[in-house]
Amino acid sequence: MKAYRLHVQGIVQAVGFRPFVYRIAHEHGLRGYVKNLGDAGVEIVVEGDEGNIEAFIRDLYAKKPPLARIESVKKKEIPIQGFDRFYIEKSSQGGGGGDSIIPPDIAICDDCLRELFNPADKRYMYPFIVCTNCGPRFTIIEDLPYDRINTTMREFPMCDYCESEYKDPLNRRYHAEPVCCPVCGPSYRLYTNNGEEITGDPLKKAAELIDKGYIVAIKGIGGIHLACDATNEEAVAELRRRTHRPQKPFAIMAKDVETVEEFAFVSPEELEELTSYRRPIVTLRKREPFPLPENLAPGLHTIGVMLPYAGTHYILFHWSRSKVYVMTSANYPGMPMVKDNERAFRELKDVADYFLLHNRKILNRADDSVIRFVNGRRAVIRRSRGFVPLPIEIPFEYRGLAVGAELMNAFGVAKNGKVYPSQYIGNTSKVEVLEFMREAIGHFQRILRVKDFDLIVADLHPSYNTTKLAMEMANELGTELLQVQHHYAHIASVMAENGLDEIIGIAVDGVGYGTDGNTWGGEVIYLSYEDVERLAHIDYYPLPGGDLASYYPLRALMGVLSKIYGVEELEGIIERCCPKAVESLRYGKVEFKVILNQLAKGINTGYASSTGRVLDAFAVLLNVAYRRHYEGEAAMKLESFAMRGKNDLKFEVPVEGELIKVDELFRDALEVLDRAAPADIAYSVHLALGRAFADVAVERAKEFGVRNIGISGGVAFNELIVKTVRKMAEANGLNFYTTHEVPRGDNGINVGQAFLGGLYLEGYLTKEDLML
Repeated sequence: MKAYRLHVQGIVQAVGFRPFVYRIAHEHGLRGYVKNLGDAGVEIVVEGDEGNIEAFIRDLYAKKPPLARIESVKKKEIPIQGFDRFYIEKSSQGGGGGDSIIPPDIAICDDCLRELFNPADKRYMYPFIVCTNCGPRFTIIEDLPYDRINTTMREFPMCDYCESEYKDPLNRRYHAEPVCCPVCGPSYRLYTNNGEEITGDPLKKAAELIDKGYIVAIKGIGGIHLACDATNEEAVAELRRRTHRPQKPFAIMAKDVETVEEFAFVSPEELEELTSYRRPIVTLRKREPFPLPENLAPGLHTIGVMLPYAGTHYILFHWSRSKVYVMTSANYPGMPMVKDNERAFRELKDVADYFLLHNRKILNRADDSVIRFVNGRRAVIRRSRGFVPLPIEIPFEYRGLAVGAELMNAFGVAKNGKVYPSQYIGNTSKVEVLEFMREAIGHFQRILRVKDFDLIVADLHPSYNTTKLAMEMANELGTELLQVQHHYAHIASVMAENGLDEIIGIAVDGVGYGTDGNTWGGEVIYLSYEDVERLAHIDYYPLPGGDLASYYPLRALMGVLSKIYGVEELEGIIERCCPKAVESLRYGKVEFKVILNQLAKGINTGYASSTGRVLDAFAVLLNVAYRRHYEGEAAMKLESFAMRGKNDLKFEVPVEGELIKVDELFRDALEVLDRAAPADIAYSVHLALGRAFADVAVERAKEFGVRNIGISGGVAFNELIVKTVRKMAEANGLNFYTTHEVPRGDNGINVGQAFLGGLYLEGYLTKEDLML
């Protein structure tokens, strides 16, 4: 007879782990108990035959619930206490030093889905049906341990039926904290936009209204969506008009996989992601001809699609004639998604015709995650619902806050060798978004039991609101502040996810504050535990009007061309090749003349090495896009246009020392503009840029004796460029890396910041290394 105390850490709360332990303990004839320790994991005490105990421990790993993740089991022999049975003990708070992880919100499971449509089941057509294998987690939790009293479900006392399931260790709803039924749980109501309640079945009525062309605000798990019939072009256009989103692609929700395959191509990898418990939006390649309205994703070769992930969605499609809905976050551009009923009526009154709202509070807002497959591998664009709060491992033990970037923001909290990236926060240049970020940081500190930080890490940009927030917090808490260059952090995120100790990284994006005060975005960087060095970059070109060039990419085109041509010649080129771009300027020809004067005299003109602005400029030159209505629009449309190209025109981008001379690429394109297909030019531009970056990276890798090449930044979502870089790296016998868990754009930069923070605290790199 032996007795042991086992301390289990990982994802072992809110996944049915305790009833699982209870069952296998009984199977092996053991006595003792299991209990949650809050943030410290799960404690198991077992008494019995040593062989049975060993078999029990093996089964912990081999038979664990599908959503559980065991990171460690610490075993200690203890005196025999003489338990007469095995039982489940009440949870305790934990001491604050543990690594227990709450799982993310999980799509409805097959068992619950079968019950949902079973007329004999108590929860028939009840949208809040859940069990230990599915349902909300992160969005409803306020504190640890993950018990009902610490969630928003505490407002709904269980009826006798639900409580009997909740207390039965052999029932799959044992300690499923959101468990409820129509008698005791949350409920939906349907309202007009004047707040008048509509009688009848709210979900059935809502489905009928969507079928009739109305826009309905639907409260779900992580926030409120705006929904309309995606097959109704007029309804989609009206939604665009009301939300002030003239071009931004709308995410759509399809009834099932068969429906998706009617309008998009789905690879096995994309199918696996679509149907996973995360149920993210996956950008899929459109079928041609595209059977849905083009105004769902204007000018793009892809469409963002997700499958139903809550009982609400399945019931709506059950009653609806339409098999495809627009399902987009309910917010105005740049603002946080609306999650509360009162705010919905106040802020969405002029957008939604009707409101389908429930009475369960959403504590933690969580937008839908967005995934794209690039070169056959997953690339995370927006990491939120379904991922958060799962951590990323880093090899540094400290407690820190990495505040991320300004746009596409997510922050990260470092603790015990892990970074816990937050849900998608958004554009922190908006006061409301910054306030959301403050609240979310406080929540992460609470659930991770992190009161104080050893270090706060921020971007180098002095005007970022995130940088200012980091400075304020560092001052308030008496914590050291570290600022790191934007693109160093991008490359550090690749090192972090892939466990590398050195890399030649290609950082390609739209904008990042450089250590010399210029706008970077086309960099080749060496990063290791010992050193960081900028090895090469796109040769600086003028950006007349600075940041205005990101909204009016004609400015970027004129800036690059001004390096080759005089003002008069430049004026003639623009008027001949892309006159509509001049018309797209806010003040038309008058503004065009002002820009020419700016370039001639060097007035109000910054300098950039941005890859994103280069792609924007080509989008204008080839008459693909003239304005930016959403982040990355021109470059995204250029990529879609390039996908129609077939012939590689073999453009070359010379490299002189550390300068990648993209102005020569524009000269080559202009020379063939009158005789080559525009799509072939776009295709060739992408390949030439990829080859140029790869050539430099391979050459520097050989020079430094480095085996690893990586790519990160917003342009690392570009299929043509990434494929070219990977092909050339591997052809030279080098390892190619990017990220598949951490977002490649600014939404993932917090992980790189946290990694660099660890290098700094461990004494590998200095502040000067990361800022100069």
